[in-house]
Amino acid sequence: MFHIIRAAIASGFCLFACIEAQAGPAHPMDLEALHTLPLVPVVVFGDHPRLTAEQFASENHLDLGDVKRRHAASGVIHCGNARGAGQLTLADNVITTAAHVLFDEHGQLRGDSAHCFFTATVADQEVTTAIDVASVVSGNKDPYSKPAVHDWAVARLLRSVKGATPYGLGAPAQAAEDIRFVARGHSDWGSGHVMSMENCRLHDALSSGSEGTREFSFDCDAGVGASGGAVLNASGGRLLGVFVGYRSVAPDSTMPFSAQHYNFAVTLEGAFRRAVEAAAGGSATAAR
Repeated sequence: MFHIIRAAIASGFCLFACIEAQAGPAHPMDLEALHTLPLVPVVVFGDHPRLTAEQFASENHLDLGDVKRRHAASGVIHCGNARGAGQLTLADNVITTAAHVLFDEHGQLRGDSAHCFFTATVADQEVTTAIDVASVVSGNKDPYSKPAVHDWAVARLLRSVKGATPYGLGAPAQAAEDIRFVARGHSDWGSGHVMSMENCRLHDALSSGSEGTREFSFDCDAGVGASGGAVLNASGGRLLGVFVGYRSVAPDSTMPFSAQHYNFAVTLEGAFRRAVEAAAGGSATAAR
């Protein structure tokens, strides 16, 4: 049976999880076939190829200052006792994330206006801004009981994050597309604050939502605390979707990417995209 971690968030008390026998691709690969594939670990509980901004800039021959400025939009969301990832999208006062970062397993908001914040790092300084919880729009406010393809959310901040350029909206995601996964919040990475960066690839479209979103598997590493993180186009400037969780027959093991062991994201399409555009209407700072 698959172990479906839809809530790859960090909590002061537990890691929320659910198990759904019907989830995942229609034709999962048998376990023997897993050993014939090249090793691409996706559920991270050990060694991994994630990089810091410094490492990413060095390995890709990029200017470090430019890398940091380009991805200052990626931040951490604290809501109630949970922590996840999110990013400024289209405007400097609008964030995108996974719905379960904001809503708990009972379908309740994790915190009120005094307990939900977004923190970005701008010019090496942390900037924390309260989330306007009344502004939240999501694919489903009870994400633990519904299909993962509805697990997306958009919210406005109570004030703009000055100095951080939001991510633009990318074209519809495509299978086999090269991507960049950027997220803060990983519990095993810099105490949940350091940015993790990795180039990898989208794989199969797994399902479609009634609101126009789609779910894709991808082979970047991701772990607890990174839900809601940015799945970007290859150049890293435009958002294609948000990381939601992973499915695995052995989530505590490093295994090859396969139909039985993968991370997945929900695309920024349909109602998700329209919600971002509506929230960003009239903003003074345009995305790149």
